[in-house]
Amino acid sequence: MGSFSIWHWLIVLVIVLLVFGTKKLRNMGGDLGGAVKNFKDAMNEEKNKPTELPRQGETQGHTIEGEVKDKQQG
Repeated sequence: MGSFSIWHWLIVLVIVLLVFGTKKLRNMGGDLGGAVKNFKDAMNEEKNKPTELPRQGETQGHTIEGEVKDKQQG
């Protein structure tokens, strides 16, 4: 049960061609190529899209620092 030889692969190819025919295989190859292309385009589109919008205070680039003091209610 080793690896397949070239003759095994040729026999499988001939059987596949007889079962499906060249026209149907060509159509399936075109469909598969189109699906891969659409997937790549969607991945590139997602990569270029910003992950989150900046918050209102972050758009100006100001940092607010301060000290919190306890409030006594009474």
